[in-house]
Amino acid sequence: MDLLQLRYFRAVARFEHISRAAEELHVAQPSVSRTIARLEAELGTDLFDRQGRRIRLNQYGALFLRHVERALSELDDARRAVADARERGLGRVTVTAETLLTLARALGSFRATHPAADVRLYQSNAVEMERRLRAREVDFCVASQPLTGAGLECVELAREEVLLAVPYGHRLAGRRSIRVAELAHESFVVSRPGNWPRALLDRLFAAEGLTPQISCQADEPGASGELIGAGLGIGLVPAISRQEGIRAPVTWVRIDAPDCHRVLTLVWHRDAHLSEAARAFRTFITSTPFMTHRFPPARQAQP
Repeated sequence: MDLLQLRYFRAVARFEHISRAAEELHVAQPSVSRTIARLEAELGTDLFDRQGRRIRLNQYGALFLRHVERALSELDDARRAVADARERGLGRVTVTAETLLTLARALGSFRATHPAADVRLYQSNAVEMERRLRAREVDFCVASQPLTGAGLECVELAREEVLLAVPYGHRLAGRRSIRVAELAHESFVVSRPGNWPRALLDRLFAAEGLTPQISCQADEPGASGELIGAGLGIGLVPAISRQEGIRAPVTWVRIDAPDCHRVLTLVWHRDAHLSEAARAFRTFITSTPFMTHRFPPARQAQP
């Protein structure tokens, strides 16, 4: 049994598809198939159930995967520890968030304080965040949805109300507040499933026994304000965007619903190796009010 077999197995287990795993690994499909076959022969049991061209991880494969993930994570941590010891300065910190706009000013403040730190950024939805943490691909997630898997630790960074943004001239533009049931026939601009605005919208509507009408889906949650201002629909936008003075021509309406807010948390894996830069980032980001990094003084957009 060697590392190549373990990495190939992990990729096939993740996708439950030989061709997709081969693409991820940048190798030929037959090579992946032969490697998995050798591994199963060495273990004396099948790790996947096969039905024609489809494969599914079986109970032995799931058991083996848990140990493989742990072993490969330890090896990745060891590699990073050696690299950190070899590098000059603070080393590297890797961070992911659903929208990088959330991190821009906070990371700018951090780099101004720690110029020797090597900062790397990624954009991920909640599912991908948890996978990246477990695979040790990132040190931290700045999450707008709960990440509650085993071994994960988190601290709340900020809590903010979520408002309804509507374009100028919309029938709701003069309202101060509105109930979710009144929005049943409105068209919404929202991010794709997996991102926090879509999760919140679905939850608010489900509580009323309704399903939202979607007119526009975007991969970048931070683009919603501009799309709403262009008249493509209405949408959920964090209240802090109002204070930031968003440039899009929108007005704001409070939503009369419980728990209509976003909670930002910093999440990391308890057992992961953290470089000096990563430890400095965690201390920095949790010791200063998060929103004070990100936004200038409040100002209201004008029609």
